[in-house]
Amino acid sequence: MNARPLTKDQYDSAVSLWTTTGLTRPWNDPMDELLRAMNGPTSTVLGYSLDGDLIATAMVGHDGHRGWVYYLAVAPDRQESGLGRLMMEACEQWLIERGAVKVQLMIRSDNSPVIGFYDQLGYELSDVQVRAKWLKAGDHAHTGSAAL
Repeated sequence: MNARPLTKDQYDSAVSLWTTTGLTRPWNDPMDELLRAMNGPTSTVLGYSLDGDLIATAMVGHDGHRGWVYYLAVAPDRQESGLGRLMMEACEQWLIERGAVKVQLMIRSDNSPVIGFYDQLGYELSDVQVRAKWLKAGDHAHTGSAAL
């Protein structure tokens, strides 16, 4: 079982998977984010397919020191099958090969069920705050915090 960078014909399937698993937000265009990751020199989106169907993804990138993982998604009928772990291992390996020494991720406050999953993989709560600022007026259509 190997995760590989997405091919262009998988992009729509990845966005559909992210939508199905509740990872998208109205103020972030998931296709735009996918294209930036795939076209950037320090990021990619990894996918795992079975019988031609994309059933797991993870976006991974790095800043030269630390890596970040986003959009870890596993098809609902394949969850708790080990694919989430496989995708995280693939992301970690991708980062190691590029010299990253640490990997981080953010968990939305309304997604607490995944905390145990990351705990089992050795991820620890960091004593930091994440701050955000929209750089262009109107980039978010919601009220309240500067959600990612």
